[in-house]
Amino acid sequence: MERSCCSRFRFSRVVGLIQIFLGGFVIIVSLTSLLRLYHGGFFFNEEQMCLRFQAFRNGGSVGDYSDFDMKAFSDRVTEVLSQMAGLQEKLESVVQQIEKEKSVSPERSISKSQYQKFLEEEVIHPLYGAHISLRLIRIPRKEDSEDGSPKEDPLINFFTVEEIRKYISLKENRLGKVNIYGASKSYNSIGHACVLMKKELEEYMNYDIGSYCKDDWILAQRLMINGCDPLPRRRCLARASRLYMKPLPINESLWRLPDHRNVRWSHYRCGNYSCLSSTNPKKGFSKCSGCFEMEKERLKWVTSSSLRADFLISDVLSIKPGEIRIGLDYSVTTGSFAARMREHNVTIISTALNIGAPFSETIALRGLVPLYVSLNQRLPFFDNTMDLIHTSVFLDGWIDLQMMDFMLFDWDRVLRPGGLLWIDKFFCSRKDLDDYMYMFLQFRYRKHKWVVSPKSKDEVYLSAVLEKPPRSL
Repeated sequence: MERSCCSRFRFSRVVGLIQIFLGGFVIIVSLTSLLRLYHGGFFFNEEQMCLRFQAFRNGGSVGDYSDFDMKAFSDRVTEVLSQMAGLQEKLESVVQQIEKEKSVSPERSISKSQYQKFLEEEVIHPLYGAHISLRLIRIPRKEDSEDGSPKEDPLINFFTVEEIRKYISLKENRLGKVNIYGASKSYNSIGHACVLMKKELEEYMNYDIGSYCKDDWILAQRLMINGCDPLPRRRCLARASRLYMKPLPINESLWRLPDHRNVRWSHYRCGNYSCLSSTNPKKGFSKCSGCFEMEKERLKWVTSSSLRADFLISDVLSIKPGEIRIGLDYSVTTGSFAARMREHNVTIISTALNIGAPFSETIALRGLVPLYVSLNQRLPFFDNTMDLIHTSVFLDGWIDLQMMDFMLFDWDRVLRPGGLLWIDKFFCSRKDLDDYMYMFLQFRYRKHKWVVSPKSKDEVYLSAVLEKPPRSL
């Protein structure tokens, strides 16, 4: 009994000392924050503050904080203080629990292993996390760089995962040299929407450097689709299928399904290609019905159809004989359009996202080029370079008109003068047709083909082949 009481007394004393330490630590954190704010000039009167920031802009020696994200700085300090307050509340709760158990069962004692586990999990780890968070708070200083600009990105205090902070920080060229682009330093870019998806991005960038990446491609795609695009690069090894087989030769791969063992099937409803049949209602995707059935795909664009909105490749290519050499297929596809155009010596890059099925891997395994981009991303091609842009089963009547406007202007940017825009069975409701027709016609392209045909009682198809006009400066 005496030993049990002594054990509880020692434990209570340890907890009390920890609480005193935490109280002191919180005071130190608060004083540190106030000191940093003081050095930033935030306790001066209004006139002094204006003079101080004017000195920053005019090349004063203190530093330039005009682009500094003070909200992120404040949030980070608040986060550390909240961690410490939460730790203190937990310790007080433990002390109360001990006192309650003491009155119920006086003979109960606490072992050394329990002491150690409690200190490691409930005290040391939270203290370490708060310590690291505090040390990661940075204020850019003018003397950090030769030209007076701060080295650190204004968002440096927003993210807590060190790998993201390293990624977005400014990188100076070695020996101060100017690179081939005429810059002495560079930033790695990430989409601004990453700020709105801080938790997901930090999960994505939380990995062991040099080790294998987590099987988190679905998280990466979710970030891209929601505007966090481009994603930051990572320094981990991408995972591949465990049983990767040699791909089929090009003379066989174009019109045969690849070996399912070459695909990572995680996060899909299906685990092989046979499951992706159009007759399976639970295959996991709704667009591109039958696009994993090669016998059906081989009939597209080469055989006549009863639908007036179906155009043949031969008819489209005859509009510009010998001029269509490279192009882009902006569709939901497994690469069949690119495969068919390859037979006409035309190189097509196919955009793809893995929405419910491995579209990107399938395109690549067929010997074609997939471009993994989202709707939000500017096309990574220079102006006036594409001979052809083809789109099908993608930009339908669900899309916001302003978003579509930005996309069409980007297509116009990369399409060369005399290039063709092939709108392949775009569908929308009848009442919205005039709005979408205006979107396509606003560029004053020359009409080579233009067909509107019924899809259902309330919906219509629009197919067209339009030629971009020359534009003089």
